[in-house]
Amino acid sequence: MSLGIRVSGRVGRPVAEVFDAVVNPKKLSSYFTTIGGASAPLVKGTTVTWWKDAPVEVVELVPESRIVLRWDGGTGEDKTTYKTLVEMNFKPLEDGGTLVTIAETGWREDDAGRRGTYLNCEGWTQMLCCMKAFVEYGINLREGMFLSEMKGEPASAPDV
Repeated sequence: MSLGIRVSGRVGRPVAEVFDAVVNPKKLSSYFTTIGGASAPLVKGTTVTWWKDAPVEVVELVPESRIVLRWDGGTGEDKTTYKTLVEMNFKPLEDGGTLVTIAETGWREDDAGRRGTYLNCEGWTQMLCCMKAFVEYGINLREGMFLSEMKGEPASAPDV
């Protein structure tokens, strides 16, 4: 068995616009992968780079519905990285908004895995909040949020 997380939130825009905010590298780089950006659009079967040096494999992409990614989301107690699976689902709501659900699974059941689970739950929650602010209001909530990003470096996990 492995550890996993799930977060969700409503973005007050149609599903096509919200989905595009994730697959479009210019938009994603405006609110999430702000340092180093996203290297290319998300296309099934490709690997893109987020934040200068984070390879992201696009496992599945169903337009305006679902994105499945694999990346080096976990680090073992031996300090080696391993891949976790990220699933993003986009559900149109009756009010014209979109429910976005992000789940990440595959962490090992050890102290490092528990820490990674906690940190990525925080990160995906921040991503949803930043997406909402950007898509609905054009605001970049990440600007000035992380000390590392203020120095021009991708955000990193704090020592806990």
